[in-house]
Amino acid sequence: MKKITALIHHVRSADVIQALQDSGYGNISIFDVKGTLKALRESELAYSSEAGVTISEVQLSLICEDEQVDEVISIIRKIGKIGTEISGWVYVSPIDTILPIGGI
Repeated sequence: MKKITALIHHVRSADVIQALQDSGYGNISIFDVKGTLKALRESELAYSSEAGVTISEVQLSLICEDEQVDEVISIIRKIGKIGTEISGWVYVSPIDTILPIGGI
């Protein structure tokens, strides 16, 4: 099992989430985060005394089987892309154990 984490621009997040769901991937965690992706326009820029210049980004996380990793990454990279610049990042991490909370 792998954990896929992606940092993308807000303007692409709904389309990426929809594409993942349409392909059968659920249980997607979505976080609003501050990051240092290149701003699409000046209005995205914010200044924080702790972090300096940042923009609002979306962090998506989901767990998938090893054989699904390439498809998930492909969806995120294709749908999350904006223009020719770097539009975000995708990270793949191994998952050692998954345990349910509650249930039978």
